[in-house]
Amino acid sequence: MKTDNSNFFHRVYEVAKLIPYGRVTSYGAIAKYLGAARSARMVGWAMNGSHNMPDVPAHRVVNKTGLLTGKHHFDGTNLMQQLLESEGVKVVDNQIVDFEKYFWDPYKELG
Repeated sequence: MKTDNSNFFHRVYEVAKLIPYGRVTSYGAIAKYLGAARSARMVGWAMNGSHNMPDVPAHRVVNKTGLLTGKHHFDGTNLMQQLLESEGVKVVDNQIVDFEKYFWDPYKELG
C-alpha cells in the first residue's frame, strides 16, 4: 500500500506544533502517535522539509536517546542547540542532558 507522503508530513507538522516550549520529543514518538511506529526516518524527512515553516518547531524533535541528529539541517553550526538552550533545555556534546525530564510523549499527552 502506497502512503501519501505530503499527508503524512502534514500530520507530522501538526504534532510537532503541539510540542510545548522547553520540551522535546523523538522522531519515533511522533511516528508511533501517528500509527506508523516504524516510520521514524520518515518523520525525520518531514522535519528536514519544515525549515521554511516557522510555526513548526523542528528543533524540538531529536532521536530516541536525546541526540541532536538533525542539527546539520539547521543554519549555522549550533542553531538547533541554541534554540533548545534558549528554551531552558541543557545540551552537552549534542546530547540533551536529563532527556527524560524534557521528553514529551505525544502518545501519552494527546491520547
